[in-house]
Amino acid sequence: MMTGKLDGRVVLVSGSGRGIGREIALKLASEGARVVVNDLDVDPANETAEAVRAAGGEAVVCAGSVTEDGFAERFIKTGMDSFGGLDIIVNNAGYTWDSVVQKMTDEQWQAIIDVHLTAPFRILRAAQPVISAKAKEEAAAGQEVFRKVVNISSIAGTGGNAGQINYSAAKAGILGMTRTMAKEWGRYKVNVNAVAFGPIRTRLTEGSADGGNTITVGNRDIKVGVNPDLLSQMERMIPLGRVGTPEEAAGAVYLFCSPESNFISGQYVICGGGFTI
Repeated sequence: MMTGKLDGRVVLVSGSGRGIGREIALKLASEGARVVVNDLDVDPANETAEAVRAAGGEAVVCAGSVTEDGFAERFIKTGMDSFGGLDIIVNNAGYTWDSVVQKMTDEQWQAIIDVHLTAPFRILRAAQPVISAKAKEEAAAGQEVFRKVVNISSIAGTGGNAGQINYSAAKAGILGMTRTMAKEWGRYKVNVNAVAFGPIRTRLTEGSADGGNTITVGNRDIKVGVNPDLLSQMERMIPLGRVGTPEEAAGAVYLFCSPESNFISGQYVICGGGFTI
């Protein structure tokens, strides 16, 4: 049963054309939020927006790479121009580009740091003037209005993961960013939290990178995927007995977007079926 707890709230979800991001957009929209959908590619972004509208919700698209110069400002502006507000930011966009340290190039390192850590920083920086102005207006009117930031991390960031020094460093960094922004933005009544995902079944985990599973980022095809034997081994280590679904991942994000989380800030939760590194 849908509760409408997010009625009228304006939500920005990066990387929401596919997988977990798509399910986050659909979940928050199902609770009444108006969603700005983003994806690197315009077609998946449009498909998510159409799915939101087909279910009776409101959505607009802001396509493009979160790492592009000026994207953050454009993302914020799309929400303001389309819906006149900014209430929830979910920093979800990202991908993996794995190697052991001795084989990792500077390009690999920087690309993953840029998408998982620098891009969320830029989005939050671009949002600050809007959030500050809104918070001051509400305080002057005697209103206490809570806004939400949910950053996406990983158990690779909480415990490290061999072969993912770039991704692990970025996802650990996002936890430091979360704690810092909770302190900086508490005066604006913004709850800043993070969800660290364990194994979730998406295109980044389906199939093996050695088996030709790739994603296209810019002009480069990047191998992704988890070795099926390794994924099976991980699955046996998950207390709940299986990997998670994108819908379940979205549910964890929703917890930090709901009014029930209004006095929780600077925290992270692991969504991994009991599995930790």
